[in-house]
Amino acid sequence: MNNVKRLGQGVLWRFCAVVLLAVASGGWVTAQDPGGQNSGQDQKQDQGQKPAGESPASTQPPASTQPKEETKITPRQAEELFHSVDEILAFDSKQTGLAVKKEVKRKLTSREEVVSYLTKNKDDKDTQRLRRSELVLKKFGLLPRDFDLEKLLVALLREQVAGYYDPKTKTVHLLDWVPMEEQEPVMAHELTHALQDQAVGLDKWMSRGEKDLAETRKNPTPVDIENDEEDNARQAVVEGQAEAVMLQYALAPVGRSIVDSPDLVDEMESSMTNGTPDSTVFKDAPIFLKESLTFPYRYGLEFEIKLLQKGGREKAFAGVLANPPHTTRQIMEPETYLSGEKIEPMRVPNFKQDFKNYKKFDIGAMGEFDVAVLIEQYANQELAKWLYPEWRGGYYYAARVKDNAAAPLGLLYVSRWSSAEKAEEFAGVYARSLVKRYKKADEVGGGSSSAASASGKSSQGESVAAKSGADEAGANDASKHKGFKVVPLKGRHAWSTEEGTVVIEEQGDTVLVSESLDVGTTETLEREVFGATMAAK
Repeated sequence: MNNVKRLGQGVLWRFCAVVLLAVASGGWVTAQDPGGQNSGQDQKQDQGQKPAGESPASTQPPASTQPKEETKITPRQAEELFHSVDEILAFDSKQTGLAVKKEVKRKLTSREEVVSYLTKNKDDKDTQRLRRSELVLKKFGLLPRDFDLEKLLVALLREQVAGYYDPKTKTVHLLDWVPMEEQEPVMAHELTHALQDQAVGLDKWMSRGEKDLAETRKNPTPVDIENDEEDNARQAVVEGQAEAVMLQYALAPVGRSIVDSPDLVDEMESSMTNGTPDSTVFKDAPIFLKESLTFPYRYGLEFEIKLLQKGGREKAFAGVLANPPHTTRQIMEPETYLSGEKIEPMRVPNFKQDFKNYKKFDIGAMGEFDVAVLIEQYANQELAKWLYPEWRGGYYYAARVKDNAAAPLGLLYVSRWSSAEKAEEFAGVYARSLVKRYKKADEVGGGSSSAASASGKSSQGESVAAKSGADEAGANDASKHKGFKVVPLKGRHAWSTEEGTVVIEEQGDTVLVSESLDVGTTETLEREVFGATMAAK
């Protein structure tokens, strides 16, 4: 679902490397030395700023109930910030080993200028991608059917951006509404992007992963699918490095580092996931958008810390820029990147031939990050963390019936897992989502008891023994996954919905999902997908 992630993240960082407010005002503010001294670089007490880590005074209401007044940076404060740019740039260079090759331009920017800049850079292709992304997300059940994606992304932009570096103009933009106590950590983050840009040329480096498979005429190859997440992986490197330096900047005064401060890293990641008290738009956003927007920061930071632990500064900065990861799996599980894990690319159908009665709408990889969010959405986070490492490949193809714009969006989704057992478990989770995603989802063709249980409904013909066995197995899984009963789904099952037939079929380590496609197309895809699976073995 790379095109979907690209658009979800893209409004915030497609044209410039940004730091989110939920990120910038997270774990760094509470770092303390053993004596309880604050850890902020150059905390300016004469400006009435609260020492880092200090709790709200008893006379003040909790932060979540006290509206935060927006104040503008004064010209004098801006001058002070501009003077500190070179000092922080030197700090970043020492931490990363990336050389300062030229001076970085700096500019104080208003909220209106930020929104204008990013909307001005959004062209017709971006609008089309946004529309495609919105409909595919809704088909997968990751957005409500009446959701306005563009409206929310613009609102998130206004609420969340805390600073950005523009690689086209080589300028770091400090935002005039961000409080002074947060400006220096933001600069430590953004100036890391300036060093990356001077080292590899960020625009060119990031463009390696911008191929949009939905806009290409030829059939995608297995390698195209495998590399479809490359821009997401590269963005996680870019933001992960900047996050690591920002947190290191906060810890430096107390002699600590991100490698030996897991508690502070956990706190920062929690702030990314949950947002700040006044991040109302972010907190109310659907799970997929919150996870997509924070993915490069949160998982990127964990990735960088692991590289620092295993290979030191050279491996974590210059080394990974020279040899970047290309999948979200490598970011989420750094050991797979470090070990050089090779996963055989999945064979793909002849889409042009198989979908001859349809017009291509969208296509892309369904990576490890995507299945993690799907499982979290359909079940819960604990189950997602347990199951997503078993992912071994996936892709989707969305299409509409030719000459019928009103027809439901058709969808093929194929995923591969580490074993038949894990494939069955994922198929069960996916089946259970149907009753949440469709107004009606009735199993047809005399489905088995496991299918009925997986979809959340009882089968009239289900035997007491079969139900008892399923319940016992589900209870054992529920204890691990906070009450969610994992009921494996084996073989082929079909459901009737208001948007046509849904087929979920498991064979060995592979799961095929067909939604709103005609019978002939589905049967052709089944033969090709599972024939390719058997041939690969």
